[in-house]
Amino acid sequence: MSARHPIIAITGSSGAGTSTVRAVFEGIFRREGVNAAIVEGDSFHRYERAVLRRMNDAREEQGEPRVSLFGPETNLFAELETLFRVYAESGTGKYRHYLHDREEAERYGQPPGSFTPWEDLPPNTDLLFYEGLHGAVRTPEMDVARHPDLLIGITPVANLEWIQKIHRDTRMRGYSREAVTRAILARMPDYLQYVVPQFNLTHINFQRVPVVDTSDPVGARDIPANSESLVVIRFANPRGVDFPYLLSMIRGAFMSRANTIVIPGDRQDLAMQLIFTPLIWRLMALRHGDD
Repeated sequence: MSARHPIIAITGSSGAGTSTVRAVFEGIFRREGVNAAIVEGDSFHRYERAVLRRMNDAREEQGEPRVSLFGPETNLFAELETLFRVYAESGTGKYRHYLHDREEAERYGQPPGSFTPWEDLPPNTDLLFYEGLHGAVRTPEMDVARHPDLLIGITPVANLEWIQKIHRDTRMRGYSREAVTRAILARMPDYLQYVVPQFNLTHINFQRVPVVDTSDPVGARDIPANSESLVVIRFANPRGVDFPYLLSMIRGAFMSRANTIVIPGDRQDLAMQLIFTPLIWRLMALRHGDD
């Protein structure tokens, strides 16, 4: 953690909805004039898409389990921790881009699923913003979670997470439903070991809970709408959280525990604006020595 060079990390698994939260933060940054260095967690994967696909095809042929994108075998955990540590110390660090699709790849003249070369972060940024799978990962060898000043977990209930991943990967990335289902099953051990424990280390968790039937996530024809969901927001330390204000501003909100507020799903963006904006003000005040 660093008052001069703060770090915000959004962590959640593939299909959890972290990109939606990133969009909320980007809107706040524009409105508040915050110059953020934005880093995507996918850029800290170890292998390019084609290499990982060949690796998993070979493992399947040999009767071995596929490797997932959740564990240390396929991620640069040490490099991610180094980025966080160096940024907290000096406001600098190395990053790269992972090119998800053809549109991104064309801008760099590279194939989709590849990485751009490592480069320096832009100079004179106000904070580092990370969005990806491992913003709070911890292993016996390293501890990414100790560096961020604000850690936010995005963790829908499991069936909803699977529905979102299946729909995204089949409709936007061209995978078959069977291939995505195999990937979900193969990643489960790493999911339980490296992703789930992060949500005990976050400062705030957002968990979307559908109020429609999601008992068959593989066969689901559509993703439950925000209006068909509730969002459970848990604060690790509720001290200083103005719950009466949040309840008055978010229609339909209620408290389920002393540190937990539940809101209608279609008011999640509003809740995030109300919760995150004062926290960013606080980080910027500390950065500039105003507090």
